[in-house]
Amino acid sequence: MGTCINHPERETSYLCMKHNVYLCDECLQCRDPELYCKFRESCAIWFMTKKKLGLDADVAPDTAKDALSEHRVVFRPEGKEIRVPEGTTLLEAARRAGVHINASCNGKGACGKCKLVVTSGRVQRQSTPLLTDSEKDRGYVLACMSKVSGDLTVRIPEEALQRKLKVAGMGQEATARLKGIVTPPEPMLKEIPLVLDPPTLEDAVSDLDRLKRGLRKEKCDIDRLNVGLAVMRQLAATMREENWKVTVDVIQRKCANEILAVRPGNGNPPSLGLAIDVGTTSIVVYLVDMADGTVLAAASGHNQQAACGDDVINRMVCAEKNGVKKLSRMALATINNLIDEALDGADATADQVKNVVVSGNTTMAHLLLEIEPHYIRREPYIPTVTEFPILKAGDIGLTANPVAAVFIMPGPASYVGGDIVSGLLYTGLHREDPLTLFIDVGTNGEIVLGNKDWMMTAACSAGPAFEGGGIRWGMRAEDGAIEKVTIDPATLEPDNATVGDQPPRGICGSGMIDLIAELLKAGIIDRSGHFATDRDHPRVVTVNDEPAYVLAFAEQTPMKEDIVFTESDLKNLIYSKGAVYSGFTTLLAEAGLDFAMVERMVITGGFGQYLNIEKAIGIGLLPDMDRDKFAYLGNSSIAGAYMALLSEDYRTEAQEICNNMTYIDFSSNPRYMDEFTSALFLPHTNLEMFPSIAA
Repeated sequence: MGTCINHPERETSYLCMKHNVYLCDECLQCRDPELYCKFRESCAIWFMTKKKLGLDADVAPDTAKDALSEHRVVFRPEGKEIRVPEGTTLLEAARRAGVHINASCNGKGACGKCKLVVTSGRVQRQSTPLLTDSEKDRGYVLACMSKVSGDLTVRIPEEALQRKLKVAGMGQEATARLKGIVTPPEPMLKEIPLVLDPPTLEDAVSDLDRLKRGLRKEKCDIDRLNVGLAVMRQLAATMREENWKVTVDVIQRKCANEILAVRPGNGNPPSLGLAIDVGTTSIVVYLVDMADGTVLAAASGHNQQAACGDDVINRMVCAEKNGVKKLSRMALATINNLIDEALDGADATADQVKNVVVSGNTTMAHLLLEIEPHYIRREPYIPTVTEFPILKAGDIGLTANPVAAVFIMPGPASYVGGDIVSGLLYTGLHREDPLTLFIDVGTNGEIVLGNKDWMMTAACSAGPAFEGGGIRWGMRAEDGAIEKVTIDPATLEPDNATVGDQPPRGICGSGMIDLIAELLKAGIIDRSGHFATDRDHPRVVTVNDEPAYVLAFAEQTPMKEDIVFTESDLKNLIYSKGAVYSGFTTLLAEAGLDFAMVERMVITGGFGQYLNIEKAIGIGLLPDMDRDKFAYLGNSSIAGAYMALLSEDYRTEAQEICNNMTYIDFSSNPRYMDEFTSALFLPHTNLEMFPSIAA
């Protein structure tokens, strides 16, 4: 017996003899099951991992059966089932079965989101205060804190079912603004039609030299030209198939151009491109006609990686535990499904896609490309890559022509990535005179301050609260999420608006901001984040020994449970808004400036689209500035990706933006912590910073 390397409090008998570490039931996974190991024939860990991954194991089946018994788990209403070893958590079983369960904390038992209902069978459950007595009586368990101990059937309850996500696209303003921005487009992969002179005794140069000669006539730089062996092997037959008429796919790189493919004939279907925004929560795909820049189709959906946690830290932890390949496959599955949807909508094929631009934060880029992100979260917080070479779609696994050129937007630092560079490219902050404060509001609030002369950037860990993480009834902006709230100060009765006009299932970020502002205005909470204990009203209740406000009574909800907002929920949101606001003040202080000097405030990101500016100021999330200085520009990440897709100049400009930003690390900045502490009030400890509220 020994103690688990990841959980020292847990005793276990499972020893990896190759690496001399113990693993508990939860951590039971081989580090390298596809590699030879001299201990394999006696190692249950190795065998079970091989079987889970669908790899051949060269151990006797009886040995494996004796190592650990397996049980059948059925997930309803999906109807999916899987066999897993005894002791596997229901959360891990769901992940292996491809069933999405919200696990904001990545299985740490801290968020209470991974609720399941055991309808039959045996499960070993741990005690948790995150379930009410009523829920426990009805068979509710937390998937991350419940282990399989026999065959069982579980049901995903109504409140946990994944529904259509309200995702922000570029919006009408951006679409109009970008229309005709590049005419004609400048793709990375150029399709060059050639009509070549056939060889003669007088002109007996090689086929490749003949091809290069044709390319030179088309102003292609052949002095820096790479040609792969696969192209050369097929070249003779290809050039003669259509009587010396060919089309050459050439990708232009800084170091050298490369011939990716040579195809017979000059008649090619329309060339298409993809602009892809890989967000932590959602992914957006635009299918673009590379002839004129028209957006032919768009698709969006949940990032499947969300099953491993809401924020990038949990994703990195999950990658270390389960392998970066697993998270890469999750992202690719989401992206490729959306590409298929867009292609179907435009009646197009994947082979027509020859150019791709991907925008995402630094962690998302690493995970997509199967690059280890481990040191991003460890001091001194160093990413493996910030600038990426032009890649091929086939090497990544994207649904596109295998030779399609893929440009990954560069990012300046571990926690400020390509999505912010895309946003700046679109907003034009780096080209203009006004001093601008830019923020992308999400689980990781990225801030940029500057203008055409200089730019400073930083990231503040807002956490997943505004995305629903750590909030009892918090959820993303899906159908049924309360997105707007007003409270009558006289009656204390709420007026809720939900996404899709559906019965309320929870509350999303914009609704939470409204709610806090309204609770404060109605006197139900005070500036320090405490509920008034003297309010005698059916809406002001006690839940698990803490005060709460009832947003919707059980009879109004499909779950037949009260939707409540507790004092703990309030504290979590105050921490999140404090992190964002202190990011503003610290960055300004580092530059020797204050809010009065800021001429423009730009808000981007999906969350910001539904933000009530007045109420966000009222709770101290946004600074108290002239309201006409605020501008919302939608999903600037996808807009910037679209621009880079169509223009070599914009791709170059993106790199210049990245190089010209100065990154400020808040993790070691004492001023940030001081500012954060001051921001943990509604709206702030210093009301002079909020004159319109104090008045």
